[in-house]
Formats: sequence, structure tokens, C-alpha cells
Amino acid sequence: MSDLTRWDPISDIMSLRQAMDRLIEESLSRSGWTRRGTQEQEWRLPVDAYTTPEEVVIIASIPGVEPDDVEITLEGETLTIRGEIPGPVENVNYVLQERTYGKFSRTLTLNVPVDPDKAEATFQNGVLTLRIPKAEAIRPKVIKVTTK
Repeated sequence: MSDLTRWDPISDIMSLRQAMDRLIEESLSRSGWTRRGTQEQEWRLPVDAYTTPEEVVIIASIPGVEPDDVEITLEGETLTIRGEIPGPVENVNYVLQERTYGKFSRTLTLNVPVDPDKAEATFQNGVLTLRIPKAEAIRPKVIKVTTK
């Protein structure tokens, strides 16, 4: 016997809205640029993010940037990474110019409680790796079974 599934139009509408939001965000991120204010442009820093049972890890490639020129803030659940990739050489005629430069930022909402005091950021070969330990309360506890 098959189960009867009820149609939930509100759920379908919300799914459609989320899909449209993703489509718009992806089309903007392909160009890389977003307008901030009226004068200044920033590009959206592409990142990889994953979680393990112990931590949240964010990885971003930002070649040409010095570690001291990257600003990372974590306020509550909101993580923001900002910086600027130096511009191209001036007073030359470029035959080809494809590298991204200028100000960048990326804001992520972390959906798990973390311990910001133990967060670590490393920079190697133009790759920023940010490791933020999860709060102790949400880490899985393994209880060993012993015999008597």
C-alpha cells in the first residue's frame, strides 16, 4: 500500500524562492563583483567550507595578499573575511589581463556554535585556512563500554 503525501504549497514556494536566491547569487558570483555603496566595488571572495566533528574549516585562495592585510572578524554567528589584492602594474599596455584584483569580502553565517577564542588562521602559498573549533556543548561524545 502506498502512503498518501499531502501537497504543501508553502513549502514549494519557499523552495522556489531559495532556488531563485541561489540562482541570482551564483550569477553575481560568476562575475565576481558586487557594488558596495555608491563609489566602491568589491568582489565576493570564493571559499570552500566544511565541518568535522571538532571544527568548522574555511579555505580561500587570495594570492598576492600579505597575511597582515587580511581582516577576519567573527561576531556571534557571522564570519567576515576582508582584504585587497594589489592592482595591476600601471603604465603598461596589457595584451591579456585576467587576474582579479581590488577589494574583496565574504560574509558567512555559521550555523553551529563555535569557540572564537581558539580559532586559528594560517596562510600558505596564497591560501588562507581558517579553523574554528566547535563549542564543546555540540561536539559528539563517545562513551566507551567497559565490562566488569
